[in-house]
Amino acid sequence: MYQMLKQIIKTGIKTETPPHADEAMRLVEQRLQQEILDVFGGALAIRMVDAGSCNGCELEIHAVNNAYYNIEGLGIKFVASPRHADLLLVTGPVSRHMEEALKRTYDATPEPKLVVAIGDCGCSGGIFAPDDGSENYATCGKVSNVIPVDVVVSGCPPTPTAILQGILTAVSAKK
Repeated sequence: MYQMLKQIIKTGIKTETPPHADEAMRLVEQRLQQEILDVFGGALAIRMVDAGSCNGCELEIHAVNNAYYNIEGLGIKFVASPRHADLLLVTGPVSRHMEEALKRTYDATPEPKLVVAIGDCGCSGGIFAPDDGSENYATCGKVSNVIPVDVVVSGCPPTPTAILQGILTAVSAKK
C-alpha cells in the first residue's frame, strides 16, 4: 500500500485540461432550442430504434447523452414509447425480424414525425448490403427501404457531433 501511495504522489495528476468554451457551439445550441420550440412547441422527444446494428452507433448515441455533449440541456430527451416521440433515430440495416417492428414504430409516432438514419448501415446497408444496395436474405437493406427517411448521418460509427448535426438538420428541414 505504501508503495502505491508513493507512486501516486511521485506521478502527480495526469488528466487532460478541460476544453475551452466554444462560443459558436453556444449560438448553435440557442438556435436549436428556438427551432425545437417553433416546430414542436416544447422539448424534442427522440425514440431510438436498433433495427439490427452492431451497437457501435448506439455507443455514440449514448455519448450524446453524457455531460460533454449534454443533449438534454438543449431540450432534447429520449423516450421509451414511439407514441411520445417526435423523431426516430434508426440504426443498423433493417433485419428481416425487425422490419415489421420498425414499421409499427413509425406508424405509432405522431405527426409531425422525423426519421434520422444513423451510420453507414442505416444509410446504405453498410457491409450487410450487396454492392448495388439492395436487400439480401437476412436484411431489408437501408432504413429508407422500409420507412421514409428525412436525414441520413453516415459514418461507421458517426461521431456524437455528427449525430447532433443530423438532428439539427432534421429539425431545421421540418421548419
